[in-house]
Amino acid sequence: MLKSSDIAASEARIDKEVFGVSDGTVPIEASWDRVQRRLRAELGEDVYASWFKCLELAGAEAPTVTLSVPTKFLRNWIQQHFIERICGHFTRENPAYTQVSIVLRIAGTRPAVRPDAPARIEAAPLVAPAARTPVAVENPAAKLQEPRQPDLTGESEGQAGSPLDKRLVLSSFQVGRSNIMAHAAAMQIVQARPNEMPVFNPLFVHANVGLGKTHLLQGVAQALEGSGRRVLYLTAERFMYGFVASLKAQNAMAFKESLRNIDLLVIDDAQFLHGPKSQQEFCHTLNALIDAGKQVIVAADRPPSDLEGVEERVQSRLAGGLVVEIGPLDDALRVKILENRIQIAKAHMPGFEVPAEVIAHVARMITTNGRDLEGAVNRLLAHATLTGGALDIAAAEEAIRDLVRHREPRRVKIEDIQRLVANHYNVSRADILSSRRTATVVRPRQIAMYLAKFLTLRSLPEIGRRFGGRDHTTVLHAVRKIEGMVTTDQELAGEIDHLKRMLQE
Repeated sequence: MLKSSDIAASEARIDKEVFGVSDGTVPIEASWDRVQRRLRAELGEDVYASWFKCLELAGAEAPTVTLSVPTKFLRNWIQQHFIERICGHFTRENPAYTQVSIVLRIAGTRPAVRPDAPARIEAAPLVAPAARTPVAVENPAAKLQEPRQPDLTGESEGQAGSPLDKRLVLSSFQVGRSNIMAHAAAMQIVQARPNEMPVFNPLFVHANVGLGKTHLLQGVAQALEGSGRRVLYLTAERFMYGFVASLKAQNAMAFKESLRNIDLLVIDDAQFLHGPKSQQEFCHTLNALIDAGKQVIVAADRPPSDLEGVEERVQSRLAGGLVVEIGPLDDALRVKILENRIQIAKAHMPGFEVPAEVIAHVARMITTNGRDLEGAVNRLLAHATLTGGALDIAAAEEAIRDLVRHREPRRVKIEDIQRLVANHYNVSRADILSSRRTATVVRPRQIAMYLAKFLTLRSLPEIGRRFGGRDHTTVLHAVRKIEGMVTTDQELAGEIDHLKRMLQE
C-alpha cells in the first residue's frame, strides 16, 4: 500500500514532468502560465475558451493573486464555479499564494496591483476554503466606472430591444372566455411584488395570428417598465441578430450579462428561433434568469412541443412553466373588441357613432381575428367621414365586403393534421412520427400524409421530413395508397371528408 509521502512525491514528479513545476521560486507570470495550461488540460478547450480566455493576471502580493475579467457576469460565474480550482493550482505552484481575488478591469487596460497603490477597480476577493485566512477589506474609493455594456433597450446604436407599441397596454386588452387564463397569468406577473419569486416561470402563451398574444405581452412589459423594473422585449429574430452580432464583435460576454441583468425578459414569435448556437444561448439565458428568480414570458403560434427546428431541451424548458393557449374569439369577445376600437376612433372623430345592431352584425361576419376587426372599424370610420352617409347594416356590409368576400381560407399546418388524425384514430402524434409499422399506426400515418399533400403547399420531401424524417417516396406511396382506397371504401372516404372539413373550418 502506498504511503501518503509516496503519493505526494509521485504527484510532484508528474507536475514537474508535465507542467514544469519546480520549487515555487518561479515568477508569478510563469506560474500563471502553468495554471492556465492546467485549466485547459482539465476542462477542455471549449470550456476554457468560454470562461477563461478573457481572464488575465493583474498582479500578486502574497498571499493573494489578483486576476481580472471584463464583465461582472464572467467574474460571478468564475467565482461560483472555478475559484477553488484556480486557487488550488496557484497554491500548488507556490504555497505562499493561498488566496485568489477576481476583479473587474476597464476595457482596453491591463491593471497592475502594487503594494503601495491598490488597483482602482472593483474587487470581489474570494478565498478558497482550504486557506481559511481573512481577506483584506476592499477600499470603496478604489472603484472605477464599470465597462459599458451593449444597450438592449433601444437607447443607443447597440443591440436594441424590439419597440413597444404604446397602444398595446393592458387596459385596452379585452378579456373573454378564450383568453381569460392567459390574462389572469399575465396580471399575476404584473401584480407581483419586486423580488418576489415568480409562480409561473416561464409563462408560455401560444395562439394563432391576430388573437392578442403580442398585445398581452407588450401590455405586461409596459406595465412593469412603468413600475421601474428592468424589462427587455425581444422578438426571436431580434434575439438571434443580437447574439450573432455580439459574436462577430467578439463581445459575447457583454451580451450575455446584459440579457441576465434584467427583471423581465419577453420573447415573442419563438417559432422563428433557429440555429444551434442561438438556441444554446437562448437556453442558457432561460436557465440563468429562471434560476435567479427573474420572470420570463415567451409567445409563439404553437405550443412548445410543436416548435419545429427547436431543440428538445429548449422545448422542455419552455414547457416546464405554465403553457396557456389563447383560443379563437367568440361572439361576445368580438363585440367587445369592436366597441373598444370604436371608442378609440371616437377620440379622434367625436361624431363617429356605430349602432349596436351594426356592431353585432360585423362581429358575426368577421370571425377570423382582432386585426380584421380593427380593419373593419377603419372601414366604417372611412365610410362615415368620407361619404357622410348613415351607418346601417347595408352600409356596413358594403364597407367591409373585402374583408368577408376575399378572406383567405384558413392555412392548414402539418402539425394540425397530425394532431387531428392522431386524436381521431386514438393514437398519439409521437406514434405517427415514429417508425412503428403496426396496422393501427400505419393507416393513420398514411391518411395524415395524404391530407398534408392536398391541404398544404409543402413539397413531398418537406412532408417526409415533418413525418419523422421519411423519404419523399414513402409520402408518395402513402398518397397513392389512400387515393386508391377512397374510390372503393365509402366509409374511409367519409372519414377523410370529415377530417378535411374540421381542418378547414
